[in-house]
Amino acid sequence: MAVRLGIPRLCVTDHQDFDYPPQYNIDFTFPTDLYFTKLAALREEYRGRIAVFTGVELGLRTHLARQLTEYANGWPFDYVIGSIHLVGDRDPYYPDFFQGRSEEEAYREYFTCTLENVKLHLDAFDALGHLDYAVRYGPCRNKYYSYEKYRDIIDEILKILAEHGKALECNTSGLRSGLGHTNPHPDIIRRFVQLGGEMITIGSDAHSPEQLGYGFQTLKDMLSGCGVSYYTEFHSRKPVFYPL
Repeated sequence: MAVRLGIPRLCVTDHQDFDYPPQYNIDFTFPTDLYFTKLAALREEYRGRIAVFTGVELGLRTHLARQLTEYANGWPFDYVIGSIHLVGDRDPYYPDFFQGRSEEEAYREYFTCTLENVKLHLDAFDALGHLDYAVRYGPCRNKYYSYEKYRDIIDEILKILAEHGKALECNTSGLRSGLGHTNPHPDIIRRFVQLGGEMITIGSDAHSPEQLGYGFQTLKDMLSGCGVSYYTEFHSRKPVFYPL
């Protein structure tokens, strides 16, 4: 699919969510050695048609800070996304995350958890993934959501990323899921740039071939409007910059 779409470079970032809660009956982990072996074979198979890079999306959790840092730096990944999929033992993907409290309380807890994890995992990731992930699944989704409503916490997150040379991922799954905007919202990307953030990575969060690259054609104008002039990829954990 990526070759058919004319994508010149592809980085695969499968989920590695250690200690994912058993009540969801999902294993979000993979054997890393086999992962590298299979991606190396694909890199050779498609050599000359598309460049294939090896990445991972780590599910950040406060009690796993040391383990995740050692894992991320113990394998030759090209790119590591750090994402918050769990607050305590609850995933906003599931309705139980929102039960017994207001949507605003749930979103605020998610952002607070993100801030805590960003502080603890600065040596483990290159880009923070889908910052407002929880908004995709709230009872009212983004109807009452805005950056301004949570800017006290979000600004703290963005300042830490900017000060430590971390990237912010622009994830197009919000467009695919009907939010009408990326994750995070463009207002957050704009604020990141204002605070000195220099690196924006782009991902479609594709979980099936037809989702690959969804919405990418709309990003140039949107990101330019946020003050972004280039996007960032990571090769061997080093940033490489490309004009929009």
